[in-house]
Amino acid sequence: MKALAIPRKRLVSIIGGSAGNLVEWYDWFAYAAFAIYFAPVFFPKADPTAQLLSTAAIFAVGFVMRPIGAWVMGRFADTRGRKAGLSLSVALMFSGSMLIAVAPTYAAAGLLGPTTLLVARMLQGLSLGGEYGASATYLSEMAPKDHRGFWASFQYMTLIGGQLSAIFVAVILQAFLTEAELTAWGWRIPFVIGAFLALAVYLLRRNLAETPSFENQAADRPVSTAKLLWKEHRRESILVGMLSAGGGLAAYTYTSYMQKYLFNTVGFDKATATYIIAVALIWLTLMQPVFGALADRFGRKPMLLLFGIGGAIVAAPTFLTLETVASPVVATLLILIPLTFQAGYTANNALVKAELFPAHIRGLGVALPYAIGNAIFGGTVEMIALALKGAGIEWAFYFYVAAVIGMAGVATLLLPETKERSLIVED
Repeated sequence: MKALAIPRKRLVSIIGGSAGNLVEWYDWFAYAAFAIYFAPVFFPKADPTAQLLSTAAIFAVGFVMRPIGAWVMGRFADTRGRKAGLSLSVALMFSGSMLIAVAPTYAAAGLLGPTTLLVARMLQGLSLGGEYGASATYLSEMAPKDHRGFWASFQYMTLIGGQLSAIFVAVILQAFLTEAELTAWGWRIPFVIGAFLALAVYLLRRNLAETPSFENQAADRPVSTAKLLWKEHRRESILVGMLSAGGGLAAYTYTSYMQKYLFNTVGFDKATATYIIAVALIWLTLMQPVFGALADRFGRKPMLLLFGIGGAIVAAPTFLTLETVASPVVATLLILIPLTFQAGYTANNALVKAELFPAHIRGLGVALPYAIGNAIFGGTVEMIALALKGAGIEWAFYFYVAAVIGMAGVATLLLPETKERSLIVED
């Protein structure tokens, strides 16, 4: 295939960067995938919704840390190099995952248990705040110009792959351990796996090639700062934040929170809910290179508009219909509808953001607005959904999802077509 005809060194770099991204997101999503098991261990309350709400609060704290990580490591990637940023982010992820793996329970250590969980999640949030910007920038700069959409789509493909890996680990553990064993100690296993994978990726990333965009910059280039980003790229930053808000909220709604929704609202057992999400994630993964290639052919904006408009239209009807579903097959097919629209965003959002900013501030420009949008809207998905459910107005969440996705559609309309006006000048 012509799309695959790129130099071996560049291909190895893309694969290496993608593999590291997968492990980072596996570590991040393992928390969401196993929260239904460790929630009673750290928050011993009788009501399952209250337990999930407590773990969701700590989940949200991780998102609060992501803008800080994006700011610190976005600047780091712009000044020290994309490769250095990738190495630092995965080192922090290793620390966070290992802390969760050894965290004491509430029964054993009282408040020290949930406090350790909180600190670990903060480290993971710092890590991922830098990971997204560094990996999105690295893969976008490494990809050849004519097929940048196809190759850059691997950034989100491996992101979903990390989430899917966390789900698969859950499926395997559910097959070999009882629910009581998973709740007592089995939930620690995925975090041990994630910590050692992160260590392996750290060693891998130290040997990656640096991108031409970073190496070709002038020695007297402007220093990457949040002040400079706001002063010279305010419009782009606001639009990236709006786009990230809708895309992040939709992603966490249909993948991370959906597992809990199928268990806690629709009424499927935990294992069935996990299987449904696994199938949905496989579908979303396969859609990434498809929509990336379509963006190379027809442009980035049509793909993003498919999400921003189509995704907003189908959001509420999907949830309202799921409430009445008893068949796992029907539930899976329903979830695939919004996820297909979602692929228009996930395959191309990182590339569009990278193409909007010049090289000297690209890492920060991609990372910081994205992290802020995700912290406000993506990180609070579970808290808002569970709070509205607890208040007896769960239906309001469905229309909230539609409104925020619609906001991403508005942002897309105001963006330029970066396929023709990309600021990544190297091929």
